[in-house]
Amino acid sequence: MRFSPRVDRISGEGAAAWKIHSAAMAARRAGADIIVMSIGDPDFATPPPIVERAVAALRAGDTHYTEIPGRPALRAAIARQHREGGGAEAGAANVIVLAGAQNALFAASLCLLSPGDEVLVPEPMYVTYEATVHVSGATLVSVPSRPGGGFRPDLDAIERAVTPRTRAILFANPNNPSGVVMSRAELEGMAGIARRHDLWVVADEVYAALTFDAPHISVAGLDGMAERTVTVGSVSKSHAMTGWRCGWLIAPEALVTHVENLSLCMLYGLPGFVQEGGIEALTRAASEAERMRDVYRRRRDLVCEALSGLPELSAFRPDAGMFLLVDVRGTGRSASDFAWRLFEEEGVSVLDATAFGASAAGFVRLSYTLGEVELTEGCARIRRFVERLRQGPLRARG
Repeated sequence: MRFSPRVDRISGEGAAAWKIHSAAMAARRAGADIIVMSIGDPDFATPPPIVERAVAALRAGDTHYTEIPGRPALRAAIARQHREGGGAEAGAANVIVLAGAQNALFAASLCLLSPGDEVLVPEPMYVTYEATVHVSGATLVSVPSRPGGGFRPDLDAIERAVTPRTRAILFANPNNPSGVVMSRAELEGMAGIARRHDLWVVADEVYAALTFDAPHISVAGLDGMAERTVTVGSVSKSHAMTGWRCGWLIAPEALVTHVENLSLCMLYGLPGFVQEGGIEALTRAASEAERMRDVYRRRRDLVCEALSGLPELSAFRPDAGMFLLVDVRGTGRSASDFAWRLFEEEGVSVLDATAFGASAAGFVRLSYTLGEVELTEGCARIRRFVERLRQGPLRARG
């Protein structure tokens, strides 16, 4: 039987990056002692007030069809958060609720891009961006980060990459995997490129509430950007609601209408009780994001300290989020070999960051979404593994 050529466009290195995580989860299910630092799923429970509101909605019979673009109260709360966070003057009509930020990115790709279009994406980039762009028939053009610049975007290189086929710029701010928060000057530069070349900007801002050392600035709030910016967000990371699949897209009303038509065919609205949880998260439970941010800051500092003093490793200190990149080139091993051997010998899973773009080659990404005891043990195993590398060849891989 034949399949659509589209199935080939939704595979690639991004999908392959998760093989080590899948192997780690399978080993854990089989009873192995595995510390999973390869995925950003918060270890917190969803805050009880959010859960209780959703449960109450279920018990009250909130199990029927809902408005395709989302409940007005949730859309209004999202628009208010966007405005108060420095975004554009958006209202509920500029918002559509979707099944997580990934669904929102996918919908934006299908409604903005055509075969032959090009999308500029600064490295490092989240692993699903490749397939998300390719599914529309467009081409992703990755732009390396500034050499020696700590994974900062190279604005000159981005402008040089613009061609007559360029349709959009896509980036995450704060960045996954680097944790870099773009400065106002960098965002102004990005906005200038978009205005000069009449491009869309798709800003993935799912980590906006989890910034530590630098303020988050929304590109949509800059002059002349509201009409050409798609802002993607969710409550997954900010409120430990990854499994709820409650995300959104904020954009000009015309694009929201197109995405609503797509959602009518693809999703047909988010469950009402999920939306009630989202409303609670963005209103009465809004302060939970600050509590989680403080926890992640402590965990970041713990990991950076625990991995310090190893000449073979260099941890890149993130400004935001729940991940950090570790340069493993000093071990003499490729990032892929380092990650797989670490998993096989010490039972710790991390990701080869090469999947996030060539700029991250030689780095691994680890998540600090674990409790401090488990994080401490995971870092101790990494140290033990690296110290053993100094002493001679590793055991043969099984």
